[in-house]
Amino acid sequence: MGTRHVTCTEFLAELTDYLDGKANAATDAEICAHICVCAHCKVMLDTTRKTIQIYRDQEVYELSPSLRERLHNAIMSKCKRC
Repeated sequence: MGTRHVTCTEFLAELTDYLDGKANAATDAEICAHICVCAHCKVMLDTTRKTIQIYRDQEVYELSPSLRERLHNAIMSKCKRC
């Protein structure tokens, strides 16, 4: 019997335990299999890992005014669609 395929929703529900090393071996395998076939969840995992690392390192990144405005506009555009 092979690894069960998790959905994106299940992936997100298990993400915290996976990153904290608290998921069991079967869940770890399911998450690894899922990110091999789901580019969106792979990006989510990579981004979350990087965010955690930046937070832990307490690095501060100063955004240029143009990048700050583009980011703000993109966030506001997404919020209006919800």
